[in-house]
Amino acid sequence: MNPPEDPSALPPPRPATLAAVEAKVVLIVDDVPDNLSLLHDALDDAGHAVLVATDGPGALARARQAQPDIVLLDAMMPGMDGFEVARRLKADPATAAIPIVFMTAYTETDRVVQAYAAGGVDYVTKPIQPREVLARIAAHARHARAQAQAHLALDAFGHATAVLRPRDGRLVWQTALARELLAEFLGPHGDHAPAELCDWARRETAHGQPGQSLVLQRGPRRLTLQLHALPDAAVGEPAAAGGATPTGEWLVVATATDDAAQLEALAQAWRLTAREAEVLLWVARGKTNRDIADILGMSPRTVTKHMEHIFEKLGVETRTAAAGMALGIGARAAARPR
Repeated sequence: MNPPEDPSALPPPRPATLAAVEAKVVLIVDDVPDNLSLLHDALDDAGHAVLVATDGPGALARARQAQPDIVLLDAMMPGMDGFEVARRLKADPATAAIPIVFMTAYTETDRVVQAYAAGGVDYVTKPIQPREVLARIAAHARHARAQAQAHLALDAFGHATAVLRPRDGRLVWQTALARELLAEFLGPHGDHAPAELCDWARRETAHGQPGQSLVLQRGPRRLTLQLHALPDAAVGEPAAAGGATPTGEWLVVATATDDAAQLEALAQAWRLTAREAEVLLWVARGKTNRDIADILGMSPRTVTKHMEHIFEKLGVETRTAAAGMALGIGARAAARPR
C-alpha cells in the first residue's frame, strides 16, 4: 500500500480560469495592437475562436461574414468610431442580434449613456482585465443564445413578436417573422420602428394601458398589431404602472390574416356570391352600408340589396346575427394554414 502523498509535495493548484465551457466566436475591434494582442491571447487560452478588425469598415464586414457570438468594440477609433460601428451593426438585420460590449477608457456618464444608446449591452474600462472580459462574454453570449432560441420558438408557432420602445422608436428585438411582416406592410425598417407603428404606439401608451389595435391592409392581406405590457425582465417583477417596463418597452404582437381565405370560407358556407361575401366580411368588421359602399365602390342601395340576399341565405333578420355567424367562419378560415 502506497503511503499517502504529502500535500506539500504536490504542485500548487492552477488558478481558477474562466475557460469556455462552450467555445464562442469573438470579434475584437481595436486599432491598438497591444490591446488586440492581450485580448487575443486571453480569449484563445480560454478556448474561444478569435477574429480581429482594426477599423470600423473592417469590423462591419467581418461581423456580417462571420456572424460572431459577441463583439468587443473599442469606443474611440480614428475614422469611424465604435459608436457608429455599433449603430450600423444594429441597423443591419444580419448583425442586429449580436451583443456588443464596448471597451473604453472613459467612465463619464455621457460616454456610458452613448454606448448603451448605440446598441451596446455592456462596457469594460481600460486597462482591460482579461478575466473580467471573459466573465462578461460568457454571460452575454449565454443570454443572446437563449434569446435567439426563444425567438425561433415564437416564429415556429406563428407568433410574430417584437419589443418596442415608443419614446425613441427603437425595436429592441424582433423575431424574423415580425421583421418580415413589418417590412411587407410598412417597408424596410432596421431596428427603428416605421413611423406609422411608432406614432400608434406613442398614442396608445401615452395614458396607461393601450386598447386600440393597429390594422394594416395590403390587398387581400391584413396585419393586426397589438400592444401588451411586459414584465421587468431584469428582476422578474410585474411591469411598472402603465404597463411598460422601467425602460419603457412594450411587447408588440403581429397577426397576419388573408381576406381571400375568409371570403372563400364565407362564400362556401352559405353559397354567397363573391360580392355578397365581401359585403358580409365588412359587416362583420362593423362597417355601415355607406362605409361598405365606399370601400367596395358601389352604391349604398346596392349594398342594401346584397344584405337582403345575405339575410335570406343565412336565415337571419339582423346585421348583428349575420356578423356573429360570419365572425365564427372567418376566424376558423384565418387560423387555417394555407
